[in-house]
Amino acid sequence: MSGSGTGAEAGAQTARSHALAVLRVRSRALAVALLPAAVAVILLVGGSTDHLPGGGWDIARRLLTPVAVLVLLVAAGVALVVARARPAMSPTVPIAEGAAPDLYRMVRDLADRLDVPAPSAIALTPDCDSWLEDRTHPAHGPPPAEEHGDIAGAGRSARVGSAAAPVLVIGSPFLWWMRVGELRAVLAPVVAGTGPSAHPDIAAARRFVRGLDAAVAVTSAPRRGPVVRGVLAAVGRVTRLLLRGCRGHAAEMERGVAAAAAERAQTVDYGLRIVAQEQVGLAYAGWDRLLTRVALPAWRMGRWPSRLNAGVVAALTELSRRDRLAEGFASRLGERPACDLLEEPGAVDEAASLLAARLFHGGPAETGPDWSPVHWGDYPEEVVDRKWRTDAARLHRVLDALHVPPTPGEPPTSDAPTLSRVLAHLATPPTHGEAHAPAQAAPSTEPARPAAPGLLTAPASPTDRGSSTEPAPPTAPAPPTDPGSSTEPAPPTAVARPARSAPSTEPALPTDRASSEPRSSGDSATPSTEPSPPTAPGSPAEPAPSTGPAPSTGPAPSTGPAPSSTPAPDDEDLAAATPRSAALAARLSAELAREGTAAVASSVSGAGTDGAPDPLPLRDDEALPLFPLQPPRTGRELLADHIAAMVCCAAMDTAGATPGLDWLDGPTLLLGGARTTDPSPQILTLIEDGDPAALRLWLTRQGIRPEKPVRLV
Repeated sequence: MSGSGTGAEAGAQTARSHALAVLRVRSRALAVALLPAAVAVILLVGGSTDHLPGGGWDIARRLLTPVAVLVLLVAAGVALVVARARPAMSPTVPIAEGAAPDLYRMVRDLADRLDVPAPSAIALTPDCDSWLEDRTHPAHGPPPAEEHGDIAGAGRSARVGSAAAPVLVIGSPFLWWMRVGELRAVLAPVVAGTGPSAHPDIAAARRFVRGLDAAVAVTSAPRRGPVVRGVLAAVGRVTRLLLRGCRGHAAEMERGVAAAAAERAQTVDYGLRIVAQEQVGLAYAGWDRLLTRVALPAWRMGRWPSRLNAGVVAALTELSRRDRLAEGFASRLGERPACDLLEEPGAVDEAASLLAARLFHGGPAETGPDWSPVHWGDYPEEVVDRKWRTDAARLHRVLDALHVPPTPGEPPTSDAPTLSRVLAHLATPPTHGEAHAPAQAAPSTEPARPAAPGLLTAPASPTDRGSSTEPAPPTAPAPPTDPGSSTEPAPPTAVARPARSAPSTEPALPTDRASSEPRSSGDSATPSTEPSPPTAPGSPAEPAPSTGPAPSTGPAPSTGPAPSSTPAPDDEDLAAATPRSAALAARLSAELAREGTAAVASSVSGAGTDGAPDPLPLRDDEALPLFPLQPPRTGRELLADHIAAMVCCAAMDTAGATPGLDWLDGPTLLLGGARTTDPSPQILTLIEDGDPAALRLWLTRQGIRPEKPVRLV
């Protein structure tokens, strides 16, 4: 206990010494700005009192006085920009104390046990991270008393309390997956960071760094006049110089704060915190998988799943069921989930799900005709089926544009699209003109997804991954129940990890993501002079306090979902494809690029006619999406996506297959109640070699008739 206290005191002392070093940079900058003015005042006073007579002193006065005035004007301009610049504020879902009295009570009790000030408020972020965020800047506005009153004690005014302690931001997946005790243990080092944050020197140093950071963002903003740009460029050079001067000390200050918070938190639930860190890694893996495999296809269709956090419970439960390394995690579901600390977990889940769609996809802030919620029970019909038929329709529109005739023996009409038409076109050797015509298409900007054949990947056994081709037992997608009322969500089957050429059947095992200690600091998870935003899927992050994200300097906020677009068609992987496959991929790229451009134009025109303000403005996050989930698709993946969609449509219309939802793999095809085996190797053979024999054999074994017409959207 004494050792822990000594370590915490040492870390706090280190943080304070570096905070003073940061403040000395500010003092030196002020001294440099005032020095010419002070010398000019001495010269002027000396001349007026005849203490400094002579021509040399007169010349010095005439030269130095304008220089002093200019330096003062520059200093005043820099100070004005730094003072008026609004520090970045993370987009979150605020939680009022009336909406979560038990959660506030738990945090207050935790702060009392740590002997630190309680956070001024609590908010949720759709990410697997937690941090402290200072929102006391006047530009952020005074928080409402009923939402942001200080929870440290009664009788204190909300305005004073909000200025005394930062806001606690909690990752929403933690509330749904973790138990109450685990959440308390994980939040202990985060809440402990409010102690160092309350020290005047550390708080002043952080305000100075945040002000410089915000000023740099202001000076980098586009769409300004030439005069203003010139002035702001000079201000930006000064602020960047100051930021570089205090960068090292600010980083060391944050490391000291982190060490102090970690040492202090060891006195509370230390053993449980080690176990809870395993759940942090597992929650991250499930959340990342749910966003990229399940939510992203729905967002691209203009639908947003309204229960993402409940879905991550189903995904992690399914992972625990399949993976023997995660065995035993599901047994925790009998304990009280942390989401029970909320009065209305469903409403909070919906708000967090909408914010996740906006941050990771760029969707609107409110529902509308082209942006509506979807429940998990409706996902197969409203998302999976529609997605496949939309892709199949696009494929046939491109074939029509290429004047591809129907297969022999079929009536010459495009009203009855068939899979045979696609197979025949890609299997026919190209003409002399096609073989020498380069594929041309417009580049695009679509956030990519894994190749569509992965949607049909067969599940692999936990003990023999990648070798089994047997379909999983039949399971029907069911909407996840609230963890507070049910401890056994019933997700469907199988895990698959996509690859560039063909999806793999190997599941992602997140057991190596957990660490023995959470990142902990007073206000920053990773010491930095420029506070960083909550981490996006792609790099696991354990909960830690932070001062908030760095401001974005991108374009104006989007008013609609991110447009669908595709990569440039000259991908290297198309060199291995046949000329007809490469040409078809290029035309699909151009078609998707046109659709994306039309979607952007439609959303902009809709925003122009609707004068209603954005109900959920991301004032500090101007570029949406903030965290794109995946890199662009290659041309081969794009073509494989559309062929797989056509295969799925043929299976549904001719073999009685049904669309399904897998909690870890997203859209899946169910034939006879079981997942089909993966046809991606056969599809890639068709694309690269122009040989449809393997795919036709797969279709025959599944009872799918490619010559029959399919229904498109």
